[in-house]
Amino acid sequence: MSYATEHIAESLKAARERKGLSQRALSAKAGVPQSHISKIENGAVDLRLSSLVELARVLDLELTLVPRKKLPAVRAIIRGDDGRRDVQSARKATNLLQRLDDQIAALPSETLSEIVVQELQRRARELMHFKLSADDLVQLQEASASMQEFLSDPRNLEAVEQAQSQLRMLRNALAHGAGASAPSLPRPAYRLDGDDHG
Repeated sequence: MSYATEHIAESLKAARERKGLSQRALSAKAGVPQSHISKIENGAVDLRLSSLVELARVLDLELTLVPRKKLPAVRAIIRGDDGRRDVQSARKATNLLQRLDDQIAALPSETLSEIVVQELQRRARELMHFKLSADDLVQLQEASASMQEFLSDPRNLEAVEQAQSQLRMLRNALAHGAGASAPSLPRPAYRLDGDDHG
């Protein structure tokens, strides 16, 4: 199966699941046999245009041919609609980063070098510029827990080293686009009409 066909099959399945439809329910609404829907989703059959049109209609999707040069703009718009952080997740990220900042400010200067403290502060500030996924929040909680271990026992240098390593790995993964998270600053602007030179 080609990448494009695989992507379409995955998109159809995801849209069906978002709408809470079983393959059987989608079959009844679209007039496409359930066995054919199963084969489409599993990549076991070539997708006929007539089937694609009917499935898209029922799933509130629109089929459109987009000039290749405009595709990055369309993808950016789609990501903006689907990838919005919900308010609760944003609050949780803000609270975790604030707690981390408070923990770093409370680090005993007689135990740690100023360079280590500055690196921790820089990593925490950098993380404020990213959209954090649920997995990212778990990693951030783990770093905060490691920091709390150190604050409870300043002789436990291994805990602060672990927090430092966790923050560095999370920041690097986010900065290099690993996983679903992506930098929220700055993004190139795209135009959907007019200039075809860029």
